[in-house]
Amino acid sequence: MEIKGIRVTVVQGDLTEQEVTAIVNAANNQFRMGGGVAGAIRKRGGAEIEAEAVRLGPKPVGEAVVTAAGRLPCRYVIHAATMAMDFVTGEESIRLAARNALKRVREQGMESVAFPALGCGVGGFPAERAARIMAEETAAFLCEGVPGLREVRFVLFDAPTFWTFEKVVGEHLGYIQRKLGRYPIPTVDAVIETAGGIVLIERKNPPYGWALPGGFVDWGESLEAAVRREAMEETGLELEELRQFHTYSEPGRDPRFHTITTVFSARGRGEPVARDDAAGIAIFPPDRLPEKMAFDHRRILRDYLEAKFNPSSTMAK
Repeated sequence: MEIKGIRVTVVQGDLTEQEVTAIVNAANNQFRMGGGVAGAIRKRGGAEIEAEAVRLGPKPVGEAVVTAAGRLPCRYVIHAATMAMDFVTGEESIRLAARNALKRVREQGMESVAFPALGCGVGGFPAERAARIMAEETAAFLCEGVPGLREVRFVLFDAPTFWTFEKVVGEHLGYIQRKLGRYPIPTVDAVIETAGGIVLIERKNPPYGWALPGGFVDWGESLEAAVRREAMEETGLELEELRQFHTYSEPGRDPRFHTITTVFSARGRGEPVARDDAAGIAIFPPDRLPEKMAFDHRRILRDYLEAKFNPSSTMAK
């Protein structure tokens, strides 16, 4: 996969064996090396790598410093601080660490860089969320254009983390490719009715606000399968009485991409639980929808409710 002529790859293997310009070490903010990837780097590259990194620290969490790579096959090690000495990490720390590691790549004119799963070792951060954060930061970085850079590589040691990164990174960068190529992106949304009203999620990522559960259609997936999957991933609900309602295609309906969404109606079975990209979840009566809604979802619900309660309306036909 390529973004602005720069190759992005996801491989399973040993980060310390990568023949690239630099590898990234998920570090603490004092840059002292313990186990995991850091221990492997120290063992294979020599104690001088740690000594040089410690001399450059400590730094705020999220910062990144560059050292020589000792006996490793790469030229440099970028030490990205994903946590302090309490070994606790989080989304913002990983995002800043990835962003600043990529800045070091640009500043030093590196040709290639290999990342591990930041925060997923000692920090215990979920691999799927780390993959999404790193894919977002990589896409934003590459879209700016980076002269001289040829490859960004994600290197995952174990199979489950590799498969997670391959799926998440591939999907996100695929959307970016479509955006750059000026192709509309298919999505799905669900108007889920349950006891008390309509199920909405509060978005964790921009654009913020309350929204219908939904998302992007995966390769090889039908619209019906996609909306059932997204509903389960975001709300924990199974969909019953699934019906296709309407398609919305205004180019400005999603501020990120030109998306074409197919909206379905359904009854929800189960207990609503905020999952995946949902920061919150709630059931709203049709006459008391939240003030702040994302995308064009207020319009969609207005159309849906008009069709439901006014069978003679154009939306009902």
